[in-house]
Amino acid sequence: MDTTASRAAEERARLYADMAPANLTPLWESLHALVPKEPRSPCLPAFWRYDEVRPFLMRSGEVITAEEAVRRVLVLENPGLRGQSAITQTLYAGLQLILPGEVAPSHRHTQTALRFVVEGAGAFTAVNGERTTMHPGDFIITPSWTWHDHGNESRNPVIWLDGLDIPTVRMLDSGFAENYAAAQQPVVRSEGSNFARFGANMAPMAHDAEADPHGATSPLFAYPYERSRDALARLRRDAPADPWDGFKLRYLNPATGGWPTPTIAAFLQMLPAGFDGKAWRQTDGAVFSVVEGHGRATLERDVDGDVQRTVFEFGPRDHFVVPSWHRCRLSASEDAVLFSFSDRPIHAALGLLREERLG
Repeated sequence: MDTTASRAAEERARLYADMAPANLTPLWESLHALVPKEPRSPCLPAFWRYDEVRPFLMRSGEVITAEEAVRRVLVLENPGLRGQSAITQTLYAGLQLILPGEVAPSHRHTQTALRFVVEGAGAFTAVNGERTTMHPGDFIITPSWTWHDHGNESRNPVIWLDGLDIPTVRMLDSGFAENYAAAQQPVVRSEGSNFARFGANMAPMAHDAEADPHGATSPLFAYPYERSRDALARLRRDAPADPWDGFKLRYLNPATGGWPTPTIAAFLQMLPAGFDGKAWRQTDGAVFSVVEGHGRATLERDVDGDVQRTVFEFGPRDHFVVPSWHRCRLSASEDAVLFSFSDRPIHAALGLLREERLG
């Protein structure tokens, strides 16, 4: 029997070698990896403590200008995806610094971007001819293929979290980019005009979502934290805490009621003091930015019969990632507010979204 098995192995090896120049490979050697019983993401749970990251950001401001860098960003790179500038298989995240008096020059690209302001106020983002002043906790969208630039007219550095679908666009080979002719695009609308048109659960009668330059992305590109935080507080007053999420809201596209962008979902949640959440897992990997308070995230996954556990003790401005299909439990020692974003719209559109709420 050993001789027979040895001959079979030799014949297979010869077959593989002979057909390799024809760009053929045997499916049976990789079938279980290609079609796993459940997700086995190469992404790892990772945590970035803000007090440790900020000094590197400030040092970067000493060695390169925003104009030279185009975007002065330190990438939050998943340790399981080193060299790919990715925090999950489909998402990019980084912390961007803009110093007083600087301008990050105007450009556009097919990748969709979000900004979540972490520190400082008084900088601005301009999108398609309208500026919005940035404040901590503000959620701002840069739709695909829209001109955008950033500037800081305050006296303090401003730092925000960038989230983009760069890995998704890269996988689809659909990346395009273009620089604007000047460092800044002309401002053609007064600040707040976008919010006035779409920020009251109403839309202009003449608004055509399909013809809108923002495309399938929300026409409301700035979501002020003050209003979002107030919505969380109202939810807390009017409803009991969810055993898994505490009090959680998702950002909406006011023109459609759907996701704010076609590829990235965004959420804001409050964990009340003493909250000890139940475990959940989902196919969409999620990136978290802590806005207020302190708490703990406990992540687990089964690997070859062993449970791998990772615990993050988080505080304000810290960041962490929960990879696909990892069990996660959130708890809080004091009232905590967390912003998060994920690739959930892609999973939902393709019929691949799966989530479990565990006991």
